[in-house]
Amino acid sequence: MSDELKLRIAARRESIDAELIGLSEALHADPELGWEEHRSSARVAGLLARHGFAVEQPYLGLATAFRAVFGGGLAAPEPRFTVGFLAEYDALPGLGHACGHNLIAAMSAGAAIALATVAADLGIVVEVIGTPAEEGYGGKIELLERGAFAELDFALMAHPAPVDVAEAEPFAVAHWHIRYDGRAAHAAAYPERGVNANDAFLIAQTAIALLRQQLPPSARVHGVQTRGGEAPNAIPERTEGRWYVRAETTLELLALEKRVLACFEAGALASGARLTVTPEGGRYAEMRSDREAQELYRSNALALGRDFTADPGAAAMNRASTDMGNVSQLVDAIHPYIGVGGEASNHQPGFAQACVGPAAEQALRDGATALAWTALDVAIRRSRT
Repeated sequence: MSDELKLRIAARRESIDAELIGLSEALHADPELGWEEHRSSARVAGLLARHGFAVEQPYLGLATAFRAVFGGGLAAPEPRFTVGFLAEYDALPGLGHACGHNLIAAMSAGAAIALATVAADLGIVVEVIGTPAEEGYGGKIELLERGAFAELDFALMAHPAPVDVAEAEPFAVAHWHIRYDGRAAHAAAYPERGVNANDAFLIAQTAIALLRQQLPPSARVHGVQTRGGEAPNAIPERTEGRWYVRAETTLELLALEKRVLACFEAGALASGARLTVTPEGGRYAEMRSDREAQELYRSNALALGRDFTADPGAAAMNRASTDMGNVSQLVDAIHPYIGVGGEASNHQPGFAQACVGPAAEQALRDGATALAWTALDVAIRRSRT
């Protein structure tokens, strides 16, 4: 029965290929940043609505989130299994879709529409949850706190990368906005009257650089200064930046955060500037992958001709942090990576170029089918009686 159903799923996905590619290209050509993805979320939700999904948007008070459901409802029998495909569609500042979220959205939508063609036969409810602001702001964490994933039995998505990787092993991460407030003064005439907020940042970054020698090899501390002053002859009274701290687990991250915060506090103490640290969303957790489902995905992807033999260095995108890790702490979940080829890697301008065109379209077709087949396999094995 499973093979017959998979053939039906593949045929259904093939019948909507043009729509899926069109959606991916439209998102790619019109990138929107986190929490601002109004056109992007409407495009994804609109495609699902045209294929019979009941769409709720805005969802749980978030303007660019949505929930699309096929099956279930008051008139339907008690569902035995609910599958949730997660869609991301936010872009990167200055880089557009250099992480390939246009493909993520199209793959999840395609997988859901394809699976829906057999869902009634098995009592499966198919959902797509549009999750905004993955790039540093934790849209899925906001949705988790509002109960978005509580009814799911299984959640999944696939992420573009240079090569295929079945298992996600992301770092836990905290995102901070850093601000120092000092006092402006003429740099030549009255320097003693100033408090140099830029010096505070310099001291903090120097302390972080020295700290790295004592950090575990897997720890990551990195960021950018977004404001450093306005004029060379005026002592800067305000500086700002965005910083990330990453560790293997949330527990390790909490300990690392204290050490890095001490570096920023050192900048304030030495310069006299006032420090303000503001979290940008919740902490991203490590991934708790569903091992059985992960191997089912690998088998399905191999059946489609995908290749998981890439050099580990090329496969390192699976270490990138994701708020899907937080979802996996509550719901059985997988987050495999699907390769689009080329020489560029995620968050490089060349990777944005790689996320459209023939190789990207093949990844989209394969990813949507492999996700739908995997959801089917998991549902058949775990459906409630």
